[in-house]
Amino acid sequence: MTDIRLKEVSKKFGSFQVCHSIDLDIKAGEFITLLGSSGCGKTTTLNMVAGLEDSTSGDILIAGRRVNDLSPVERDVAMVFQNYALYPHMTVAQNIGFNLKMRGVPPAIIREKIQKLAASLELGHVLERFPAQLSGGQQQRVAIGRALVREPRIFLFDEPFSNLDASLRVKMRAEVNQLHVQQNVTSIFVTHDQEEAMSISDRIAVMYRGRVEQVGTPEEIYARPATRYVASFIGSPQIELLDGILEESNGATFVRAGQTVLPVSIGRSKFKVGRAVEFGVRPEHVRVGENGIEGRVQILQPIGPATHVKIDTAAGAFIASVPGFLRVKPGDAVNIEIQPSDLHVFDKETGLRL
Repeated sequence: MTDIRLKEVSKKFGSFQVCHSIDLDIKAGEFITLLGSSGCGKTTTLNMVAGLEDSTSGDILIAGRRVNDLSPVERDVAMVFQNYALYPHMTVAQNIGFNLKMRGVPPAIIREKIQKLAASLELGHVLERFPAQLSGGQQQRVAIGRALVREPRIFLFDEPFSNLDASLRVKMRAEVNQLHVQQNVTSIFVTHDQEEAMSISDRIAVMYRGRVEQVGTPEEIYARPATRYVASFIGSPQIELLDGILEESNGATFVRAGQTVLPVSIGRSKFKVGRAVEFGVRPEHVRVGENGIEGRVQILQPIGPATHVKIDTAAGAFIASVPGFLRVKPGDAVNIEIQPSDLHVFDKETGLRL
């Protein structure tokens, strides 16, 4: 198993800086995901680890060795691309075994490795077919097989499921996760899909405008977002962030939004009366009942297991996710309850969690 370390890695294309001083430690055997919206620098970061892009500054270390000047082959990484990049004139078996053939591995060993890998990927019955004769999921498994057969030190995945339909994406996530457990190889996965990242990762590095906003387990990222961006990017439906002011009365601390007052738990070192903040609550923590903040239903979205409700209050709009079907309609008066421990508060100026 191999660890990876990025030390103040930056990348510029001309005068445009794509990545800013990225520091990231990836443990040996870990499955980590670079998550962010398009243009945040996640694929560029992956390409720098692979050796497909040169870093402008900083160091990339694999197993403690600086690899900035090494080729992808010398780094011993295998990459699965978004567009699969299969050779259309080769069969499935030829595609999977191509890298081994180029390395001069004996044909008998190549056949043995292909057969073993095809069985684990459920490709044994299509080995003589060409890529055009395969489904999208089968093509993706062939691309993964071509990477696995090399037995590299590191696997890199660049949005490999973005061309698949929703049900197949869910299936492929489970398969990649299972393969990672079996192979126990250090893996970096790139995606813009937060559900995908949450479901398969040991840890997630959330990126925004070329910087790493937060690194943590899926639970840490979701429950304690370090910045305003992480809070709003992670979660479906999205958290609504509202403007407020920190205030104090009789030893109690709270956020005031208009005439609405919400108790809040903030350490004294970060509490400053009059401080401008943004605050919000995850939809599943907004409880609709008969007590609490008064509001009116704006939008109702039943989705089967839950109903998403947008509720307008004097403090602003909140999204509530209520199990099952909620028997209300737009315009109805409702009340919402919010626990202080469920309130996420961020400094208005810096966007950092308080």
